[in-house]
Amino acid sequence: MALTLAVATATQPMGAGLATSIGAAATIEIRSGAKPATPETTATGTLLATVAISGSFTSTAGVLTSANPAAVDPAAAGTAGHFRLKTSGGTAVLDGTVTATGGGGDMLLGSTTITTGVPVDLGVPTITVPVA
Repeated sequence: MALTLAVATATQPMGAGLATSIGAAATIEIRSGAKPATPETTATGTLLATVAISGSFTSTAGVLTSANPAAVDPAAAGTAGHFRLKTSGGTAVLDGTVTATGGGGDMLLGSTTITTGVPVDLGVPTITVPVA
C-alpha cells in the first residue's frame, strides 16, 4: 500500500528544506552536454558560465525563487545542456537540463548557444520541486 500526499503537503516541506540546503551565496554553473546521473557525480561537460546568486532562495508552495542575478561573461563558448546548482562552499545540490525557451528543460534560456563576449542573463531563477 502506498501513501498519497496532496501536492502542497509534499512540496512545501521539501521546497523549504531544499532552500535551506542551498543556503546563501549559491552558484549556478551552466555546462555543455548531458547532466550527470546525480549531483554527487563529478561534473561533466565544459563549464560555460558561473552565475552567482545573491542572497538565498525562498520557497513558496514548492517553488524556489531567488533574486535576479547579474549577467555574467561566459568562461567558454558552447551549447548549454545542463546546469548544476552549488552551495557557497561548492557542494553540488541539484542538476537540471537546459533548453531554449519552450523546450521543456529545467532551465530555459533564450538560446542555448553561449558565445564568449556575449553576457549570459538568467533572469529570475525559479526551481519547481518535483513531486513523485
